[in-house]
Formats: sequence, C-alpha cells, structure tokens
Amino acid sequence: MKDDLVDRLIIEWKREWPNLDAQPMQVAGRILILGKALVKRAGNSLKNSGISYTDLKVLDTLRRSGHPFELSPKLIMDSVLITSGALTALLGRLTKIDLIYRSPDPLDGRIKKAGLTKKGILVLDDAIKIRFEEAKDSVKGLTEKEKQQLIPLLKKLLNSL
Repeated sequence: MKDDLVDRLIIEWKREWPNLDAQPMQVAGRILILGKALVKRAGNSLKNSGISYTDLKVLDTLRRSGHPFELSPKLIMDSVLITSGALTALLGRLTKIDLIYRSPDPLDGRIKKAGLTKKGILVLDDAIKIRFEEAKDSVKGLTEKEKQQLIPLLKKLLNSL
C-alpha cells in the first residue's frame, strides 16, 4: 500500500520530535481526512438534486421521524449537529423553497416546528436514493468482510468519545 498524507506527517513529526508518540494519528488523522472526503463526495453527488448535503441531513431527519414528518428545531439540531444560528438560517431557506413548512407547536407556542411539504418529500426521496448509492460507491474498496469488521470498530471508537 502506498504512503499517504498521514504517513508523511508522521515521518516529519518523528524527525522534528523523535519522542512524540505519533501512532494514534495513524487512526485519528486518517479518520479526520476520511470524514472530510466523505462529506465532499456526498455534497458533490447531490449537486443535480437542488439541495446540499446539510439540506439533506435536515430533510432526512424530518422524513425518518415518521408521519407527520415534523420536529422541533432542537430535535433537528441534535441530529444534524449544526449550531442553532446555522439551523435557523437553513430552516428559513428550506421554507422559502417550499421543502419545509413552519408551524407553532401546539404544546408550546414559542416553538415553531418544521415539517416536510409534499415537494420536500419528493425532493428528499430522490436525493436519498442518490446519497445511498454514493455511500455504497464510497466503500467499494472494502470487501464485505472488511466492512463487517470495520462497523463495530468505528462504533466502539465513536462510543468512547
């Protein structure tokens, strides 16, 4: 297997700081680079869908919530992992292009829930097919056995953080 950016960084650090334990970067550094690459691929795959990767994350969170496909901004934010300010702007934009609607929460009028419109469901359903195909393509370099081995290791690492 050929050297990658992480290998080069570790060689450079070992030269500059020989006693530094750079071994954890073999994993963490590659996961950081891999995460950026996967987000970029996901975004690129959606270019023709009319929505961004972040749009998709909001819309799919609503879709996965089940009928009536409606959630509070707090629940969306917990799933999408963006700031409240970014979410407010995103929900405003998705409302303007008629992919979601906003309505007062019947239990707390201070909260405006977000829900999928019919157009939002159609756009999302097309985009999610594209997204899942891209995800399948992104792991084609691994065998089925390797994918099955990697799943619990990634879960274990995520849970430890």
